[in-house]
Amino acid sequence: MHTAGCPEPLDQVSSVLIVDDHPLFSDALAAALQLSFENCRIEKANTLAQSFEILGEGFKPDLIMFDLKLPDVTGISGFQQFRQRCPKVPVLVISSLASGELVRSLLDHGAMGFLPKDTPAQTLKIAIQEIASGRKYVPVEYRRVEETKPLESIVYQSSPELSSLTPQQVKILKLICVGQSNKQIAYELSLAEATVKAHITALLRRLGVRNRTQAAVLVDSVVARQSRHEPEVKSFLQH
Repeated sequence: MHTAGCPEPLDQVSSVLIVDDHPLFSDALAAALQLSFENCRIEKANTLAQSFEILGEGFKPDLIMFDLKLPDVTGISGFQQFRQRCPKVPVLVISSLASGELVRSLLDHGAMGFLPKDTPAQTLKIAIQEIASGRKYVPVEYRRVEETKPLESIVYQSSPELSSLTPQQVKILKLICVGQSNKQIAYELSLAEATVKAHITALLRRLGVRNRTQAAVLVDSVVARQSRHEPEVKSFLQH
């Protein structure tokens, strides 16, 4: 079924724009595409600016394959610029850096799919076929993130301290709990590192704890307590 608000399904994939600054990877990706989709025209760009130049010259891709980390842009902001420039062209994000939160954010912002860079060629073909049919594609390990949205409500609403956090602070706290640094959190949520630090200071104050470790212990205790009533909560921090 075609997802509302997504680009229209494609009859075929005959042209692709690859935006990636690693020549070996983009060449391998192009080779895999040509094996899977006969006579597919492929253009490659290693920066966001160069990709816009290619589009400005009249190239009209059926699909854009986009890396989040480029020399002139990093994170979701580059993807958002692409969506503004080509709102009707489906974008498949391929990145070596990812988390469930990042994938969810990409999908929320209109990405038609996500694949890690170590994806086998056969999976790439399946993903593109799904997207060409108007359906979003995400690997199984990332689909589980979408299934845990209600679970977050169970966990955070069960604690007065946790329920006082803003949605952005909740995202940051989850990333803290899996050991991510401020720099990693900033990258994954497309925030300035100074903004992340400010959010962490505020959430620690709201939780009544002094540091990241105490915050993680608090979340762990809430999960343990709530899991006695909601068994599936035990898997909360694993997603």
